[in-house]
Amino acid sequence: MTRSRQAAPPREDVLAAAMEMIAERGLEKLTMAALGREVGMSSGHLLYYFRSKDELLLRTLEWSEGRLGVERGRLLSRDAPARDRLDAYVDLYVPGGHRDPHWTLWLEVWNRSQNADDDARDRQAAIEGAWHRDLVALLAEGASRGEFRPVDADRFAARLRALLDGFSIHVAIGLRGTDREQVLRHVREFLDDTLGDPARADGR
Repeated sequence: MTRSRQAAPPREDVLAAAMEMIAERGLEKLTMAALGREVGMSSGHLLYYFRSKDELLLRTLEWSEGRLGVERGRLLSRDAPARDRLDAYVDLYVPGGHRDPHWTLWLEVWNRSQNADDDARDRQAAIEGAWHRDLVALLAEGASRGEFRPVDADRFAARLRALLDGFSIHVAIGLRGTDREQVLRHVREFLDDTLGDPARADGR
């Protein structure tokens, strides 16, 4: 009598488990063997689905970004002033603190991308592009409504995201003297200086 084979968990469950392991134990503990034990699969079975750890990490990042994209869409589509939505975008972008699991994963994928193939680079660019397009649209909307000073939305978005990336890396790695609240204050001040402070414009 043949032994019944246990069905493999859905791929999304594997990616969720990988993200949870990063959050709870750190990226260094995420091995194919450890993840396999977590989801009841052999490391060979995982390699069959994901081909390599690099691919597993990128798939996990794409899964996490998909969830963030839904949240970003919800925040940006609210009936609220453009500046309030821009602050919400920044709040979502900046890591929650030292060893933030999403940013920990991003930094590892970025580091591994030095040797990545064109497909992996294109997929990383697609993630970056989604954040960029949403920001460009919000900046253009705010300027068209007179809430922001007129700017080249694409150029401003590129520079703002570079600023956010730099600060976010400091927060994610736990650089001394830089914490999330301090970063958010810096960014708010920068936006007040470059786009205009709505509170001042209203005379408050």
